Amino acid sequence: MTVEDLLLHHEVSQFLYREARLQDNHEYDAWEALWTDDGVYWIPANGEAGDPEQEMSIVYDNRSRIALRVRQFHTGKRYSQSPRSPLRRVISNVEILEDDGGQLVVTANVILFEAHARGDTLWGSRNEYRLRRAEDGSLRMAGKKVVLTNNEKALYSMAFLI
Repeated sequence: MTVEDLLLHHEVSQFLYREARLQDNHEYDAWEALWTDDGVYWIPANGEAGDPEQEMSIVYDNRSRIALRVRQFHTGKRYSQSPRSPLRRVISNVEILEDDGGQLVVTANVILFEAHARGDTLWGSRNEYRLRRAEDGSLRMAGKKVVLTNNEKALYSMAFLI
């Protein structure tokens, strides 16, 4: 492993930590700014995933739908998140699987603790990110796939996932 590899891994890890912090703190405008214009956010239902165009998904949003979800939060009409759930994510096992010079494919394990009036919930997932550089050199999400460990069970409100 080269110094450049270590620096890239550190940069990617810091990006994922920042994204988690923004979500945990309900800073959705800043979270939305992390996306590319062609970004896709996908949370498959019932297993690891097939084709989101052919199978049901919990979330399968293009960039415009991501922006709409954020705007919906600002309306104050997301009653399932009123008051907002306190959240904390732990990210581990960050791996850069591909680096073709233009796009990175990155995976990470995530544990999310949600405290809610209906009870505390622990969510586990394996996330896959497609990251690209913006014109200013910073990383942006071109894709995020969240494979929930328990996605085959009945899921309660997950409005915090955006």
